[in-house]
Amino acid sequence: MEYAARLLVFDLDGTLVDSKVDLANAVNVALESFDLPPLPHPMIYSYVGDGATVLIRRALPSEKADLLPEVLDRFLAYYRRHLLDTTRAYPGVVGALRKWTGIYRMAVLTNKGAAMSREILAGLSLDGYFFDVLGGDSFGTKKPDPEGLLHIVREAGVEAEETIMVGDSRNDVQAGRAAGAVTCGVTYGLGASGFAGHPPDFTVDTFPDLFRRIRPAE
Repeated sequence: MEYAARLLVFDLDGTLVDSKVDLANAVNVALESFDLPPLPHPMIYSYVGDGATVLIRRALPSEKADLLPEVLDRFLAYYRRHLLDTTRAYPGVVGALRKWTGIYRMAVLTNKGAAMSREILAGLSLDGYFFDVLGGDSFGTKKPDPEGLLHIVREAGVEAEETIMVGDSRNDVQAGRAAGAVTCGVTYGLGASGFAGHPPDFTVDTFPDLFRRIRPAE
């Protein structure tokens, strides 16, 4: 099935960029700063997707939960300085965005902080493709709440059913469904296991595959 669209809204981590190693390194630096044992990277990857506070809450041992504010501050301070150590766009992202810019309106909606998200996109020369980049601190809510997505839809002047929410986790699917948008799950990201309980309208195995499943709305 082919879906007609005017607006594409993308998640960031696990969808446009592979940032998992930089995130995991920052988590472990923060933990070790408080004499806590580092965690295996795959475990940290499974904690990503709900914003920095939840990431650190999950990484902390339950008996050290009271350290959350301090460890979070240390994580953010380190991560801000190392956003682009290893973070790169996923294969095919740059070429596909370049090819389809102007055909679809595009924006980013992530649970990462907006300033860091914009810095990553600028550092990878991806920022010029998106008319807006909104983060987990742009509103009083984060995905899976649809507030941010509905804001982007209104800003773009399109209908929700002409919008495709593209992401790698259940948060993206739930936000898209709640907003009335079509949902696309990318299977190469961090949270694809969540699609079992929250299946998107369709999935793609590579970023360019998205554009083989959609067409510009009339």
